[in-house]
Amino acid sequence: MSKREPIYKVIFLNQGQVYEMYAKQIFQSDLWGFLEIEEFVFGERTQVVVDPSEEKLKAQFDGVIRSFVPMHAIVRIDEVERLGTPKISEAKGGGNVMAFPMPPMPDRNS
Repeated sequence: MSKREPIYKVIFLNQGQVYEMYAKQIFQSDLWGFLEIEEFVFGERTQVVVDPSEEKLKAQFDGVIRSFVPMHAIVRIDEVERLGTPKISEAKGGGNVMAFPMPPMPDRNS
């Protein structure tokens, strides 16, 4: 039995949207508080139907070698057997989970 290369599904928040991406490499960054995501995986173009949301993500991450995602933006990471469809969706509020409080940003004009 051959050992397959793992594929990870990473779900993270970015500017009010939930990103669901697939990658081959994920590890803690040398930049404190960040996770590094490398080798994004997208579906093959063998299908007749093209998913516009996946095409948008492909264009957005075209030429990206590595992404640094803040640890507090990560929702979930799963090792999966099969590649799914990467997508972006709107983050829906109204749940009973409250965001972690962040300190106010310092005023740079003073």
